[in-house]
Amino acid sequence: EKPEQGTVMAVGPGRIGDDNERVAISVNVGDRVVFSKYGFDEVKVDGVEYYLVSETNILAVINN
Repeated sequence: EKPEQGTVMAVGPGRIGDDNERVAISVNVGDRVVFSKYGFDEVKVDGVEYYLVSETNILAVINN
């Protein structure tokens, strides 16, 4: 299956690493990303569908 593409609409604060320190997220709002076909959850907010994607399921950031 081909991977999906999308634009990052929001990011969280990052995950907590093994040393209990926060690990910064490597993508930013507005980045265009490629992510695993089955590596996301779908949610609808006010009739708009969004994908929730873990950073580990992001395969690439597309530079324009």
